[in-house]
Amino acid sequence: MKQVLLERYGQPEDGVRCAEVADVGAPGAGEVVFDVLAFPINPADISMCRGNYRLKPALPATPGAECVGRVTAVGAGVSHVEPGELVINLQRENWTQRRRVKSEDVIPVPPGLELRQAAMLRINPPTALLLLTDIVALKSGDWVIQNVANSAVGRLVIRLARARGVKTLNVVRRETLFGELKTLGADACVVDGADLGEAVKAHTRGAPIRLGLDAVSGQATARLSACVGERGVICNYGSMTGEDPVMSRNALISGGQTLVGFILGRALGTRSLDQIRTIYADLGEQVRKGILSAPVEKIYPIEEIKAAVAHAQRGERSGKILVAPNGPV
Repeated sequence: MKQVLLERYGQPEDGVRCAEVADVGAPGAGEVVFDVLAFPINPADISMCRGNYRLKPALPATPGAECVGRVTAVGAGVSHVEPGELVINLQRENWTQRRRVKSEDVIPVPPGLELRQAAMLRINPPTALLLLTDIVALKSGDWVIQNVANSAVGRLVIRLARARGVKTLNVVRRETLFGELKTLGADACVVDGADLGEAVKAHTRGAPIRLGLDAVSGQATARLSACVGERGVICNYGSMTGEDPVMSRNALISGGQTLVGFILGRALGTRSLDQIRTIYADLGEQVRKGILSAPVEKIYPIEEIKAAVAHAQRGERSGKILVAPNGPV
């Protein structure tokens, strides 16, 4: 079978290749085998390939934080999924044609869920949801500000916040995105820059912003902090700049603000398996109904993984880059 191997850290498209490897074999007791139908290339996957992600496995290694698959076989004692069902996988190493995993690591997705959207269910939707529920006890009418608002997570934050009556102020790098984000339900949009604080005040009319969601880091964190009210929280969950987040001492001491970090695995780790399955069942149903979605720009075959990885690093894309290891989806 075909599988992507990362053979050296550095420029991602130089370090990965599509290789022929041994098949995973039949499932043992308590195991599930599934064909990987599609997987997205996420920023965390790119960071891992570069060698600057929090996980740095010994090489060669197979990247891939998420995927959607179709179950082909189950081992003895497995009852919550059966052959033919679509599943997502809670484990990594998904840039491959086939996986064999413990049964508790696969979660069935709602019947009728479109494959491309199912491939992106594992990470971005729960990230957006838990950013809105786990950091600050937000109420209807509260303001949240986020940068990278046109990302997959950012778009989901807009829709999920709207459903809760929470207002979003969305920071982007170009004004041409405003119309698109407002169609999703964004309450206000601004272009990032030195005058961000003043631009934000014009939209909120002085209402305090309780939560700032930062996926850029560096000085962008400080600019977001300048928009958040006294005792507000800045939550960092990514670094497009590759830098550490920066906040002023005045914001921390005089403003009483808090800087916290978020990673999905830790947030899910505080919950039981039943709770995790409930989260994904609810989010999957919202995706199936079209309430939540993420755009896809292009789908590559696994043999073109180098081109796919290079494409995923381009700026100003219109959507995610997916890979279909077992034929078109």
